[in-house]
Amino acid sequence: MKLLSRTLLDELAAKAAASPRARAHHNIHATPADPVQRFVVAACGDSYFRPHRHRSRSELAVMVRGCVDVLTFDERGRVTARYGVGDGTDSIAYETPQGVWHTVVPGADGGVFLEIKEGPFDPATAAEFAAWAPAEGHASVPTFLEWLRSAQPGDTPPA
Repeated sequence: MKLLSRTLLDELAAKAAASPRARAHHNIHATPADPVQRFVVAACGDSYFRPHRHRSRSELAVMVRGCVDVLTFDERGRVTARYGVGDGTDSIAYETPQGVWHTVVPGADGGVFLEIKEGPFDPATAAEFAAWAPAEGHASVPTFLEWLRSAQPGDTPPA
């Protein structure tokens, strides 16, 4: 039996706060070869998830604490939809279909979610990152993240 405690969430939040990526995760599955990947992700409010897509699998995320906005995009980076998920919203989870460009923008107080997706994990094919979005660590990330926080359907990324 595996139990996920509130203490684990607190520990993950502390690890996220100390991480350069402002997030931390805890694997529930045993190995990357497992056919179902299950993990908990804690993200601080300033964590940047570079827009990406998964060509061969969908993903399901259930909010456990806090809230996030999930944005979807077209091929050029134009926002196609924005969804609030978690505390203070009508939704507790989201499923992103395979092939859809998307990102997660944590609320100011961050968020913790359980993510489930098909395995096995292959780092070469796990995610395709959007060329129109800066890579993690790039100097333009703070400006891009600010744009993501307010971007609405129809908006295009800053040049």
